[in-house]
Amino acid sequence: MENTVSQFLSERFLVAQIALGILLGVALAIIWPSLAVHTELFGSLFVAALKAAAPLLVFVLVMDAVANHNRAGDARFSPIIWLYLAGTMSAALVALLVSRMWPPEITLLTSSTDLTPPQGLSSVISGLALKVVDNPIKALVSGNFIGVLAWAAALGFALRGVASSTLTALSDVSAAMTQLVRYIIRLAPIGIFGLVAATTAKTGAAALLQYGHLIGLLLLCMVTVALVVNPILVFALTRSNPYPLVLTALRESGVTAFFTRSSAANIPVNLNLCKRLELNPDIYSVSIPLGAAVNMAGAAITITVMTMAAVNTLGIEVSLATALLLCITASLSAGGAAGVAGGSLLLIPLACNLFGISGDVAMQVVAVGFVIGVVQDSAETALNSSTDVVFTAAVSRSFGE
Repeated sequence: MENTVSQFLSERFLVAQIALGILLGVALAIIWPSLAVHTELFGSLFVAALKAAAPLLVFVLVMDAVANHNRAGDARFSPIIWLYLAGTMSAALVALLVSRMWPPEITLLTSSTDLTPPQGLSSVISGLALKVVDNPIKALVSGNFIGVLAWAAALGFALRGVASSTLTALSDVSAAMTQLVRYIIRLAPIGIFGLVAATTAKTGAAALLQYGHLIGLLLLCMVTVALVVNPILVFALTRSNPYPLVLTALRESGVTAFFTRSSAANIPVNLNLCKRLELNPDIYSVSIPLGAAVNMAGAAITITVMTMAAVNTLGIEVSLATALLLCITASLSAGGAAGVAGGSLLLIPLACNLFGISGDVAMQVVAVGFVIGVVQDSAETALNSSTDVVFTAAVSRSFGE
């Protein structure tokens, strides 16, 4: 009996431990909701620890990978970027088709928000460009992963050709940082227990029933992309059964991302998973943080579905050309979701502008997004984060790794 318990508590059974934490969290919220609310501290500490470690981990890993670079890995980055683009565009198209088949409508709220959305697609793109040249210390502190990637790569190039002992020391620091993050990840069952218990006790289901149809459409789109679109893209690249990889990523990356609701916090989880999948560290140390910043299939779905809900509510006719333009706008702007306060929800007014919907009405749609955010944001993050691993592994395996 003691051996069985000790084996269950080992790192090999981390996913089972997380599942147990979810069940215990739901049970506590039902039985003793006043106590469940206070367990949020465990979840907050876990997410904060991951968010704090992620920028430094990415910085060290990318710098080490570039400094000790193997040029054989260069050819692998182009397919990953194309997969990121194809996946995001496909997600927007799926969201558009589903929204046309089962048109969503919403009851617009009278309350507004003080958040300020971007004024146009150019502002999103220029904002991303400015992230690249952000102060490196500020980028680390604020979790600006585009800036972290840029400075880490630049320093890695600068360190090429230095003494081998320096490169060895850099690799040792990278390994130590990776081990430190593994310690944090081992606390996931406790952290997720706290998040589930507190969220269930606070929100329940009553506030979400009003928007059941809208939530259902969002989840249908995200499940379709995760279990149909992504496998098709992976199969086209690898010519092998994609589902073992897809289901592994959903189980070991998607579950954690669903409850932390943070792509940044899930970067260490994805890097750890890529290591266990024995992928090339020169590739995943860059592709995973890059994916967390620009691979936003879930965000493209949210922007498209919420915009179509506003259009249907207001009775606006949508031509085929405008619908396709919406998909393109959602795909391009989704890549800027990580660089905008409020994530994908604040990019909804940008898409609504295509149909002449006023900013006041569009921000009411954003307010609805915040109401359903406990489900929408969780599912969106799970799809985005697990897809980063799926596409990275698919490219690696297509090259025989």
